[in-house]
Amino acid sequence: MAGEQESVTLGRRAAVLGSPISHSLSPTLHRAAYQALGLDWSYDAIDVDQAHFTNAIATLLADATVAGLSVTMPLKESALAAADTASDLARQTRVANTLIVRNGKLDAHNTDPAGIVWALSRAGSIDVSAGAGVVGAGATARSAIAALAEVGVRSVDVVARRSTAIAELAEVAQSFGVTVSPHGWAEPGDVFDRPVVVSTVPVGVADTFVEYVPADPGVLLDVVYAPWPTPLAEAWQHRGGTVVSGLEMLVGQAGRQVELMTGRTAPLDLMLKAGMAATR
Repeated sequence: MAGEQESVTLGRRAAVLGSPISHSLSPTLHRAAYQALGLDWSYDAIDVDQAHFTNAIATLLADATVAGLSVTMPLKESALAAADTASDLARQTRVANTLIVRNGKLDAHNTDPAGIVWALSRAGSIDVSAGAGVVGAGATARSAIAALAEVGVRSVDVVARRSTAIAELAEVAQSFGVTVSPHGWAEPGDVFDRPVVVSTVPVGVADTFVEYVPADPGVLLDVVYAPWPTPLAEAWQHRGGTVVSGLEMLVGQAGRQVELMTGRTAPLDLMLKAGMAATR
């Protein structure tokens, strides 16, 4: 038992992989968790693109101290493909943002849905009877669908640039018991009238939708966290809506990663405090 405890608390290593990665808040959040939990762990940001992903994984697996890896864009689909095993959720959403190392093997997970659920929970009670809106149809949108399904949403209006991406998202949504109504980028339809809206697109992309913010908006989760607030979030809040930032999603998903890697309960409030301090 003492040996197992030492293996968890002493000298382990984790990292986040992606490109670009210098802006990542993951090191700040994970290190804050380790400090609060009394763990002698390190956590680094490693710039890795898709062309060098396989070699980077091989190098990291050769280090017996590596306990797990966070994975961000553009590597989430590659991470799932590289894993030896994967959680049902990772397979269902077709992406992984977490790789746990066990006996030299990789076990893939997707903690983004947990992050979205935690972030939405901070907005209080949400009426899901009228469905939800989602901006974008990529990897993060798949996680948003999974999270929305978990809180009881059964229909989603999606606006995205590519109809083929919405069709792929609809397949994932169907596996969660959620139906998707597609909308073209120039005609977002009812997306922003839904009681909860999740914008999953990068900085600046959703700015074009400011004019579609309704007079009495519901809850908006914008996955962007810097710069904050985004024009969409600012307009939403100005009209009386509730806004949740991408920082809260990031903290929620990072907390679940900490739990998967360490077996300890993540100190989410302390992690959020560290993230807020780093983005001021």
